[in-house]
Amino acid sequence: MAKILFVVTGADHWTLADGTEHPTGFWAEEAVVPYEAFTAAGHEVTVATPGGVVPTVDRGSLAPEANGGPEGAGRVTAALETFDALRRPVAVEDVDVDAYDAVYYPGGHGPMQDLAVDEASGRLLTATLASGKPLGVVCHGPAALLAATGPDGANAFAGYRLTGFTNAEESQAGFADKAKWLLQDRLVGLGADFQEGEPWAPFVITDRNLITGQNPASSAPLAEELLRRLG
Repeated sequence: MAKILFVVTGADHWTLADGTEHPTGFWAEEAVVPYEAFTAAGHEVTVATPGGVVPTVDRGSLAPEANGGPEGAGRVTAALETFDALRRPVAVEDVDVDAYDAVYYPGGHGPMQDLAVDEASGRLLTATLASGKPLGVVCHGPAALLAATGPDGANAFAGYRLTGFTNAEESQAGFADKAKWLLQDRLVGLGADFQEGEPWAPFVITDRNLITGQNPASSAPLAEELLRRLG
């Protein structure tokens, strides 16, 4: 049995360019699908958030249109009820990465608010990358990579092939013109080799021990790849 750390946003809103606070949190599918895959394989999941706050689910991620219809929405909602670790998170600041065999970051717009500037999360990412342990990050989760800078100001993920929620997808979601910044632009700016698949289609990129997924649909194949790495 492996121990897998989920690092989840603690934000319940995302501040837009005009100062509006858009309600958000973590995206349900991106938490539930990997959680079910990992626990079905016999692994243990621990959740960590900034400050150890209980994370907020983005209500939009529970809507039928986000889950292929009412049946899918019901299944995701029911699955969240059984995800007990979400209700008793540890603080990211207190995490010892040596205690875990893999680390996973789900998305939602929440990471754009807190994890993108969270120094403790940045240190955890840098340590996980250096350890060689599987590191999975999906959709807006790669916003957290922006905080993984060393004393010299260089980002630990510079030069890595990776993906994340694209400008095209943010535009189609209706937020490209409202956001303070776009994730794809910032990942390119830190020196990453950003790869882009078709909007909304599963797309996973691996580079060394880093596994990234572009969007919610990518969470399932990303989980499969992470499990394969764990053996």
